[in-house]
Amino acid sequence: MKINNITNPTVQSFNINDKKEENNFSTFLKNAINEVNDYELASQKLGTQAAMGEIENIQEVMIATEKSEIALQFTMEIKNKVLDAYKEIMRLQV
Repeated sequence: MKINNITNPTVQSFNINDKKEENNFSTFLKNAINEVNDYELASQKLGTQAAMGEIENIQEVMIATEKSEIALQFTMEIKNKVLDAYKEIMRLQV
């Protein structure tokens, strides 16, 4: 099924049935978890540098730490919501 841009017919159309790896849910989930891990690693690195006296701007360390903490909390909340939804589905009587 082809979809063309209504307002500008010169724009290239695309096929809805095209399967792209980027749109895969598992790929999205892996990328999100890797991003949370990257925040944690950056926070640890800046914390170590601050402890060694290599960083004079403590705000960078605090911002990286907060980003890491918020990303981890958000990830845990999503996990909890997914598990709650799974449990609710399993309780449904068919």
